[in-house]
Amino acid sequence: MRVLPTDTIAPAGEESAYFRQVFAWMAVGLGITGGVSAAIGHSQTALHALFESNGGAVIIVLFLLELALVAGLSTLVRHMDVFEAGAMFLAFAALNGVTFSLLFAAFTDKSIFSTFLVTAGMFGAIALWGYTTGADLTGWGSFLMMALVGQLIGLVVNIFWLNQTLYWATTAAGVLIFSALTAYDVQRLKRYEPPPGAPSDLAEKEAIVGALALYLDFVNLFLYLLRLLGRRR
Repeated sequence: MRVLPTDTIAPAGEESAYFRQVFAWMAVGLGITGGVSAAIGHSQTALHALFESNGGAVIIVLFLLELALVAGLSTLVRHMDVFEAGAMFLAFAALNGVTFSLLFAAFTDKSIFSTFLVTAGMFGAIALWGYTTGADLTGWGSFLMMALVGQLIGLVVNIFWLNQTLYWATTAAGVLIFSALTAYDVQRLKRYEPPPGAPSDLAEKEAIVGALALYLDFVNLFLYLLRLLGRRR
């Protein structure tokens, strides 16, 4: 699941405030996802009620709801107020937390926590590089999207093939792709600028869309690193 923020270019004077909003929303989203997933993942009753009898159907419904929220936020954000955009983003983060609760049934708590710390460190370092580098990363966009499509095809194929080599190849590729997307998205966000005559709250709403892009980069990077570093129960 992947959404990119706006394509416009940013004012130096407002850049710091805009970035604070983006990372604040992202942090809140991650906090909600982590809290919901931990609460459900540590409750056998909740896990049983949600996934035991109709687990496949529940996961499909959650996935479709998440897609709808991401698509709605990305395409309709300019027609919403800040409260509606924020509520949609936080609802997506909460639903993602329900899905991620299954990780606690598959991996030990210690490995989940340690992988989260590794992800946070990697994400922070890559984001800093994307923000400070003098290289123009604009040209990465098309290549990364093609790589992401190829990655998704590989994941789907391996659901049926169950090939160990392809599993590790897609894992390594996922880490590389979402690391590159993090740097790319940070530079794109650095260049954001509301169009002339835009409503005063547009930048705040666009910050929520930017937070969604970085949130998706972070959680996907975490999931691939968990495949590498996670210790199964």
